[in-house]
Amino acid sequence: MTVERNPFNLTGKNIIITGASSGIGKACAIECSRMGAHVALIGRDRARLDDALQALDGDGHLALARDISVLEEIEPLVAETTERLGLIDGFIHSAGVELVLPLKLMTPIHFTRIYTVNVFAGFEFARQIAKKKYRNNQEVSLVFIASVAGIKAEAAKIGYSSSKAALINGVRSLALELASCKIRANSVSPAVCLTRMSLSFLDKLSDEGRKEVISRHPLGLGTPEDVAFACVYLLSNASRWVTGSNLVIDGGYSVH
Repeated sequence: MTVERNPFNLTGKNIIITGASSGIGKACAIECSRMGAHVALIGRDRARLDDALQALDGDGHLALARDISVLEEIEPLVAETTERLGLIDGFIHSAGVELVLPLKLMTPIHFTRIYTVNVFAGFEFARQIAKKKYRNNQEVSLVFIASVAGIKAEAAKIGYSSSKAALINGVRSLALELASCKIRANSVSPAVCLTRMSLSFLDKLSDEGRKEVISRHPLGLGTPEDVAFACVYLLSNASRWVTGSNLVIDGGYSVH
């Protein structure tokens, strides 16, 4: 008799997800819960975070309303998650700040705000989770939501694009450094997905502008679930031999 096996199963795994109250982060939380994981949802908006918590399958999940731009509070956050859920098996850094602003208007304050959330917070989570007292010593998978903006230039996105490029290449360094600890690190780079943030951006464009954005995606615009499924793969044993990669999920955007 053949035993049914699902290498994408996350049953029993404890996963921390930032930016989990909406968009890609929320979709990741939902799909991870459907695959059997226990999820710690992290976001700033308590009401939206509670709504996301209610959408999860199963029980044993956790919602923590925190501002991860306060980097000093990340270790206590990881410690609390470990105490309440158990040792950490996986992490998705979905929280992010996007800003469309030409160089002449960018200030150090803008750069600092973008990099603190998009890059520094994610790497601080990685630094804390890598500590033996917080992680599953058998295997841990770290996933960072980057962007095709990190590999394909766009005008007026110097802050956002450079932060995502830093994230992608920083993940490569993490993968090399943490492999001996049985920790994998990968990034996922989506193009435009139908999230609240992207819809707000599209609403500000002219009809011609919206058509131009859509036309750059040969397979059309994506959904948060398209990205979430990739994250489930990277968290699961199905990707046990994958580290230091940047998985591009963009409907063909970067092929141009």
